[in-house]
Amino acid sequence: MRYFRLLALPPLGLLLAAAVVLLATEWAVARASRRVADVAYVPASAPDFDTHRHRLDVYQPTQKAAAPRPVVLFIHGGSWNSGGKDDFIYKAIGRRLAKNGFVGVVISYRLSPQAQVPQQADDCARALAWTVSHIKEYGGDAQRIVLMGHSAGGGLAALLATGSDTLLARHGLPAHAAHAVLLDDPAGLDMLDYLTKMQYEGDAQYLIPFSKDPAVWRQASALYHLRAGAPPYSIYIGGDTYPSISSSSERFRQRLAQLGQAPKYTVLPGKKHVGMVTQLFWAHNQLYDELRRLAQ
Repeated sequence: MRYFRLLALPPLGLLLAAAVVLLATEWAVARASRRVADVAYVPASAPDFDTHRHRLDVYQPTQKAAAPRPVVLFIHGGSWNSGGKDDFIYKAIGRRLAKNGFVGVVISYRLSPQAQVPQQADDCARALAWTVSHIKEYGGDAQRIVLMGHSAGGGLAALLATGSDTLLARHGLPAHAAHAVLLDDPAGLDMLDYLTKMQYEGDAQYLIPFSKDPAVWRQASALYHLRAGAPPYSIYIGGDTYPSISSSSERFRQRLAQLGQAPKYTVLPGKKHVGMVTQLFWAHNQLYDELRRLAQ
């Protein structure tokens, strides 16, 4: 009966009811985590230090653990020109990572046009280097870092997982700094193919973060850096996502399979691109279960 009474509410009443449920959910989730905000992962003395973008937040479970916890380093999306760790959805993901028993690390990085994708990937590598060096202080296990990214963040996470030639080495990281990687509807896995074809309206906008140089398109595409010995991958694709994401992800899957490391590859029927990240608002979403599997 309560369900039908809610249906009878006027639109304002429905909005208020939804707001109450949302706030109650956030309060309950927040109790299970502690956020350490605005940690600089690049030294302030660095010539390119950005006091706003070179920051990360660490989300720790409040419940004590007998052993260091697995870590998830989350990289946000936003077409390489928007987004940040302080957005509501990414704060919510950080809290839910902690609720699920992880030490969550949610980062910001420099955006286009200030920085192009190679520089953004370098920012992410520096955030990973900070995590490897410091996560023990926050109860995390540096040997069990799972990279996770959605959309543009998925492409950046894939670049870290492949090592992208010297990307990790120049920050003192081994090729296997990441224990595993989960790509959530990743964009940018093969920008050489995408920008060569330019087959969709508005594609010219991506020449800003990726430049007009095909050599950069290739360098910034994880597909061309895959080598045998990569960490385990799990790839989730929305059944109704953009065709370019589904096709490039399939080529990525095929290349990993050719290398003898076929990833777990899951298509979620009916899910659109944005829905692939907003589903993480629900603490019991299947992607959190997959993160636990990858962290083993």
